[in-house]
Amino acid sequence: MRLELTKDSAAVAIKAVGAFFFVSLTTLLTIVNPLGALGPFLAMTHNEASEWRTRTALCAAFVSSGILVGCASLGAFIFKFYGITLPALKVAGGVLLFFVALDMINARTSRSRSTKDEEHEGAAKEDVAVFPIAMPLLSGPGAIVSVFMLADQSDGALKNIALYGAIGIVGVASYWTLKEAPRITDRIGHIGMNIVARLMGLVLATMAFQFIIDGLSVALPGLAR
Repeated sequence: MRLELTKDSAAVAIKAVGAFFFVSLTTLLTIVNPLGALGPFLAMTHNEASEWRTRTALCAAFVSSGILVGCASLGAFIFKFYGITLPALKVAGGVLLFFVALDMINARTSRSRSTKDEEHEGAAKEDVAVFPIAMPLLSGPGAIVSVFMLADQSDGALKNIALYGAIGIVGVASYWTLKEAPRITDRIGHIGMNIVARLMGLVLATMAFQFIIDGLSVALPGLAR
């Protein structure tokens, strides 16, 4: 009897970790949006050789993943140090993610990811991997806020591993997308990229409103009733 209960408990735990991994992966893929970085990346590296562009993509993916892993590891400490509550983070993060999603739906680069000045400065630099590609194009405010919220929900070692695994997969996807940027843009085209951006923006907008609703329902219990 105890063995059966142990097996059932383990199965429930595995399903919970799997569900958390799926949510983490889809959330981060949507908000990091490597396809959205293709345009600025190509504009900043158009004069570079293929080998240098590959190196830049690898460095940018590695640095952005490191930033997100650091945020996931230090999220609880930052909350306590600044006295930030999870409902406040969900509401503020939901508002920020909604504006990012609105830009994605309109197929334009969000100013929270990068500005024209940052892109021009990046184009004039010899090495653009860290700034502005890794930060803020890949690991911008929206991605950092999302990691903070996911880290707060990862109650246990297995969920922490799942979150780090999701960040790693997103990093690999970012590297491959930037490395294959010329081929992807040639095959998909700007119209195809805009369609993908709009679909991902719609999903992100829905998630943003859910964050706001969850935050308000905890901060103001009367609304839930």
